[in-house]
Amino acid sequence: MLTLASKLKRDDGVRGPRASNPASDSTRRVSVRDKLLVKEVADLEANLPCTCKVNFPDPNKLHYFQLTVTPDEGYYQGGKFQFETEVPDAYNMVPPKVKCLTRIWHPNITETGEICLSLLREHSIDGTGWAPTRTLKDIVWGLNSLFTDLLNFDDPLNIEAAEHHLRDKWQTAENLWKHEGNGSCLRCELLNKCKCAQYVNELLCLCKASSASLCPGRQEDFRNKVEDYIKRYAR
Repeated sequence: MLTLASKLKRDDGVRGPRASNPASDSTRRVSVRDKLLVKEVADLEANLPCTCKVNFPDPNKLHYFQLTVTPDEGYYQGGKFQFETEVPDAYNMVPPKVKCLTRIWHPNITETGEICLSLLREHSIDGTGWAPTRTLKDIVWGLNSLFTDLLNFDDPLNIEAAEHHLRDKWQTAENLWKHEGNGSCLRCELLNKCKCAQYVNELLCLCKASSASLCPGRQEDFRNKVEDYIKRYAR
């Protein structure tokens, strides 16, 4: 990292002021990118989530690095998921290119590694896409959040995974409704001090709103599939 910073400074001194040359535009663009990355990587390493690790195979090539995310909560707890990030020459006018290298059962990541994250979109109609004010730190925190608060079943990239989750959620709610009053819902641990009917009504409303899980057993089938992927690919 320091090696690259020193090299950039030395190159600037050697080149000095000179007339513009269209043939060197690409080289200058790469130089701008690398100068930005020296600062951004330092900021990233100082502010990494505790569940993330970054690795630069070549410290002189900050435009390529690997990220490992090890979630400590939720469905994916215990897994180890690897991403590769490549920063294009036109950075920071365009976002980095990111791919998930670990096969995963996830509504926002395909099994071939494509990722649905607004920060990675060059153009976004909702205004949450990439902007030159974004940095590598934003990307890493966003990827980390895909396993927690940004886990999105309502606007999925992997439709089959999302439907799997929603199908199980509705089935669980239906089963609870059928067993209303016999005490079986107490196994759900949460809200077990409430009356069964009250719990079922709240659960059905939450299902319709596609909210986050309240019941540890609600998406048991989905969780089992995630755990199978972790055992197979994410250790």
